[in-house]
Amino acid sequence: MSNSNQHKSSNPGNETLSAADIEVVYFIGIGGIGMSALARYFHFHGKKVSGYDKTATVLTKQLEAEGIVVHYEDDLAKAPKEADIVVYTPAIPKEHSELQFYKNNGYRLLKRSEVLGMITRSSFTIGVAGTHGKTTITTMIAHILRHSEYGCNAFLGGIAANYNSNYWSNERNVSVVEADEYDRSFLQLSPDVAVITAMDADHLDIYGTAEAVEQAFIDYSGKLKKGGLLVYNESLKRNNDLKGDLKQSYGINHNATVYADAIVLRNGGYEFSVVKKDWVLEKVNLNMGGMHNVENVTAAIAVAHHLGIEDEKIKAAVAAFRGVKRRFEYIIAPGEGVRSNGSELVMVDDYAHHPEELRALITGAKALFPDMKCTVVFQPHLFSRTRDFADGFASVLDLANEVILLPIYPARELPMEGVTSEMITGLMKSNDKKVLDKEQLLKWAEERNTELNSKVGKQLLLMAGAGDIDTMLLPVKEIFEKGIK
Repeated sequence: MSNSNQHKSSNPGNETLSAADIEVVYFIGIGGIGMSALARYFHFHGKKVSGYDKTATVLTKQLEAEGIVVHYEDDLAKAPKEADIVVYTPAIPKEHSELQFYKNNGYRLLKRSEVLGMITRSSFTIGVAGTHGKTTITTMIAHILRHSEYGCNAFLGGIAANYNSNYWSNERNVSVVEADEYDRSFLQLSPDVAVITAMDADHLDIYGTAEAVEQAFIDYSGKLKKGGLLVYNESLKRNNDLKGDLKQSYGINHNATVYADAIVLRNGGYEFSVVKKDWVLEKVNLNMGGMHNVENVTAAIAVAHHLGIEDEKIKAAVAAFRGVKRRFEYIIAPGEGVRSNGSELVMVDDYAHHPEELRALITGAKALFPDMKCTVVFQPHLFSRTRDFADGFASVLDLANEVILLPIYPARELPMEGVTSEMITGLMKSNDKKVLDKEQLLKWAEERNTELNSKVGKQLLLMAGAGDIDTMLLPVKEIFEKGIK
């Protein structure tokens, strides 16, 4: 393909473009979880892949180790001039010089969602959407299909702990994809099976109103291919507006078409049955915490059953599921943090960054460990989200016994006057709350660890947020490991 034919305009005929037509791909923002999955897809299929990102991370280092060239400076000299497509994320600033170069010189510029739509148009696609739970359910479905040897191509929004990856490939032409509502990305997809987990207000910087968010999910249900299956959470307040020829609701409520029943706590996880009219799957064992994850795996099981996967294979896959990194992930698991004096600390990491996600995390963890003092360390993500949901964050964080807030992680935003972590603590009713920076958090951990070693205590530590709070996990864990027998 000659250079003159490669990039006539920034958006020419995306509908007719297929992955087979592409030989050279450049990613601006390659380190993003969704972008890196696409980079791995093209690399797996023998395409020439390279990319830019602002900072080196564990994920970008993995991409480099796999043979993908990544650079970390906005440098036109390092940006390839031969590219069939340039894939970018909306998080990249408009003034980014590489992005400007490709825009001004007629390259074929595509958003991540457009490329995902292009790839999945020619496959049987299972798309999982929702303001909460979509990463976990996408990963659960993809894992069940892989573990049972049904087979699929997986494009995940998180790192599957079983495989330490957010992408895998299979010769079977089935794609399991996370359908992201940010920037209305998921409307690029036309799934054969669609899952909708939740449609709470979020991304109001994009949508403006809660009603507009809900309408986008309803529109997504309308993207189902003819005869396709819609699996939706029975608690959605506008479920009667959802479209689809074949619909199944799921949940832990007996009103759902498919529901979890006879739920029993077992060793930080659950045993339960999944019930549907004329079908029961008994003794399902889920080895991860949080009642919301019982609900999540019920959705995944509904999809697997629809695909005809055998009952015993579904149960074996669920029992083997080790979760998604940063989704109710045990950093210090039950039984691992016991000290010689009988004190114990359990430490959980979670990506929760919306009030309803925090509610699910805190209530689920407290139900599993009712005799432990619950401390939440939360890093708010985005000034706009903090401003829009400050009251919600405050009321949910009041469910914890103790709350520590880190400063707001700005991501793509500039500071907003008056919007700080103190805005949340000021609205909380609890007295046991404080705002600490990262250094102060480590000092707090040292003091709390000394307490646990000197007198008997039971501590549940939840660390949550979508920013860079995960960089604090290892330092905090190392502190709390001092004194563990």
